[in-house]
Amino acid sequence: MPGGAGTPGPAVGGVRIAPVVLKVLITVVVSTVAYVITNLFDQTGDDLWKIAVSVVIGGSALIVQYMVDFEQRLGAVESGHRERSRELEGHFNHLSDAAGLLGELDQAGMSTSDARRLIKSLNRVGAQGPEIVKAFARSEVENLASVVTDLTGMTAHWPRDNNEWLIRLTECARRTIDATSSSVDQPFWSTDSAGPYLDAQAEAMRVRGVTIRRLFMIREDERSNPEFMERFQQLCQDQRDAGISVRVRVLSPAQQLDRPLPRPVVARDVVIFDSELYLEFDPDRQEGNVQTRLDAEGRRVDGQVRTFNALWATATEEVPSPTVSG
Repeated sequence: MPGGAGTPGPAVGGVRIAPVVLKVLITVVVSTVAYVITNLFDQTGDDLWKIAVSVVIGGSALIVQYMVDFEQRLGAVESGHRERSRELEGHFNHLSDAAGLLGELDQAGMSTSDARRLIKSLNRVGAQGPEIVKAFARSEVENLASVVTDLTGMTAHWPRDNNEWLIRLTECARRTIDATSSSVDQPFWSTDSAGPYLDAQAEAMRVRGVTIRRLFMIREDERSNPEFMERFQQLCQDQRDAGISVRVRVLSPAQQLDRPLPRPVVARDVVIFDSELYLEFDPDRQEGNVQTRLDAEGRRVDGQVRTFNALWATATEEVPSPTVSG
């Protein structure tokens, strides 16, 4: 069927015929054919009647063309309307999901502005950044999603040292930071990573009034090493100069405590924040930190707090003098 008024008609001899002209031509042809047929069936010679019949038939043909054209256009409009309705429904569902997620973040006390900033930044990176930047952004988001998902179970793990967690949790602490530092941890204080950590602790004490206690645990063989003890004494003094409460405990397999501990004394590096969450650094057999564990499960946190307080109560503020072996 011929197209609508805004649709190009068929080409005849390489020339496009306008739809209106095509309809007129079809009407003329139909009227002519009708006039010829009425002449064949009616020989009375009443030309006026024959012309009237041909005009009526031709007009009917023209009306039928417009009706068919109208039906096609109506069908196209309905189809387009359904398609736009589906698109709008999809957009509405996406907006509803996004609004629901932002609402849940708000109810959970999270920052919706940070979530919006993250989404907008990811969109800009995806639109403008080179492939390696896009890949790095995806990797960071996946890591963040993995950590947050793990935290729904009140625990998360990192396969190696995670000083970023340590510094960020220090920045989040509002009341207390209690830390045990073993021989595994002591080389850390001479690294570049120790500077930002100490700065974060100093800010926590100065700005938010956080109380920080650090319990250093050393072994008997370390106490008998003059070079080690010289470095250790300086480390303890540096910590005290920064405003941190420091105590020392010398661990010995045969040593008995004045009061029982909730669990055996083990040289573990644990940092407890606000008595609500702790980081634990699990060493391997060569005493290298290979895993960081974040735990906020109430029962385990309470156990760590009791253990630290018991150790702290039996430790001394004075750095012990080196012992001479032999």
